[in-house]
Amino acid sequence: MGLVKALTKKDSVRNALCWLAANYIRLVFATGRWEVVGGDIPAALWDQGRPFILAFWHGRILMMPYCWRREQPINMLISQHRDGQIIAATVGHFGIRTVAGSSSKGGLAALRAMKKALKSGECVGITPDGPRGPRMRASDGIVQLARLSGVPILPCSFSVSRRKVLGSWDRFILALPFARGVFVWGRPITVPSDASAEQMAELRGAVEDGLNAVTRTADLGLGQSPIDPAALPIEAADGGDGLRGALR
Repeated sequence: MGLVKALTKKDSVRNALCWLAANYIRLVFATGRWEVVGGDIPAALWDQGRPFILAFWHGRILMMPYCWRREQPINMLISQHRDGQIIAATVGHFGIRTVAGSSSKGGLAALRAMKKALKSGECVGITPDGPRGPRMRASDGIVQLARLSGVPILPCSFSVSRRKVLGSWDRFILALPFARGVFVWGRPITVPSDASAEQMAELRGAVEDGLNAVTRTADLGLGQSPIDPAALPIEAADGGDGLRGALR
């Protein structure tokens, strides 16, 4: 593990890995048979030139570049640590720009950058359970951004008929070539600019439920066993804040 970390610090090695990862994603998509469920939802917003926040779970990040209409600009929130840099360089091969930040470092700057992008008519993408989890549990940052920017949140997920589920905290889905695949979009979730604390909590739950619903639909539609969200911390289960950060 120490050797891997040391190697990925080298730009040449990291760039090669990102190139390989991007081409693997292209291979999986090119050899698969893909369908889109609910594709009319983002299409309506794209056609009207209306920006939105794309929400997807960290464990489903691999094939998400192909859920997107290529000519539409998007900015993804990526953490500043080494794994985030690798993800940023990989999705960059698909024309996706990135904003670096997390709840522990660069969060406020990232929030301002994403708000600016949305106000200029560009979309942003967020994994509301990343980069540390808990798995498939939404943080508050995504609804805060929606409230500040006045744009809706659209949940999206994918699944495939041939896959490996890694043992990582997010149960990362490694899609395999020559599979059937599906992208599933959910209905928009709008956050009023004057939403109360109680409403914000309810809407955060709506984002979480919406994302888990499209993820479950995608899995079941391809005969896969759904992956369950991580168990909530005791304080969250008892009605506390669960140590949820504004941005992950």
